[in-house]
Amino acid sequence: MRKLRFSGVAEQIVEAEPIAGPGQLLVRSELAGVGVGLVRMIASDAGADPGGEIAGTVVAVGPDIAPEWLGRRVAGVVFEGAYAEYVLAAPALVTEIPAGVLVADALAIARGGLVALGALRAGRFQPGESIMITGAASGSGHLAVQLAKALGASRIVAAVGSAAKAEFVRDCGADVVVTYDEPWTERVDVLLDGVGGELVQRGVEVLAPHGRLVAYSAGRGAVDANSLLADLKTVTGFSVGLLSRTRPDLIDAYRAELWKLLATGLIRPRHTVLPFEGIDAAIDLIATRRNLGRVMIRTT
Repeated sequence: MRKLRFSGVAEQIVEAEPIAGPGQLLVRSELAGVGVGLVRMIASDAGADPGGEIAGTVVAVGPDIAPEWLGRRVAGVVFEGAYAEYVLAAPALVTEIPAGVLVADALAIARGGLVALGALRAGRFQPGESIMITGAASGSGHLAVQLAKALGASRIVAAVGSAAKAEFVRDCGADVVVTYDEPWTERVDVLLDGVGGELVQRGVEVLAPHGRLVAYSAGRGAVDANSLLADLKTVTGFSVGLLSRTRPDLIDAYRAELWKLLATGLIRPRHTVLPFEGIDAAIDLIATRRNLGRVMIRTT
């Protein structure tokens, strides 16, 4: 089978197909997501066989896995070996793709949708509230914009890296678009930060009294605790990985809600799909922050 190995650059190799062991599904992959995590891993030379988002069809199961999994279309996350024609996955980390759902939409929702909806829930977002979303054109961010609109936001402020992304995020449902290099003057009830760095404290400063900021990026950032006190502001972190391990019931509920919103047309994932050989172009889209929605490559 074809596979990508990473060691500073992406290299296409040929390996034997893996064999499903205990607790594993063997998935013939159709798509694999390319995101900021992969870009950071390549920059740090942290590993040659990374995990990521995948979508495909179960073609074999481990000895302790119910045979009903065979033939199911699934999407989810694997911890290694994501960029290959065949991938080993854990049943708890994938979800069955409903009939009629495009595989690219399923991949976009499988993790990005969970992150967006989970961050909104972590921020205790309520209908009628205003919200700002940083990284609003990203794979998770553009779904957060759509979800906020579907859930009754009174006003959605989308923060992006350049004005070139304004039309895209407005099409997703944003009422106002701001860039990172201009002043932020509008107060909001909730802020979802998917970027990190100095934007975390800037986000705190635009929160209205009783406002809540949810940080879900791995981009770090610091908060001046004194800036929270007078207006009773709150900052919380969100990790879909931890929630998957500790509250699988919530993950199941979020997935069901996302599939329903997709079926009714209230969310519409945007994605760029490149061929297997286009991995360098996919990585460049993310590294240069030019992506609009989820970026993925075909693995078949």
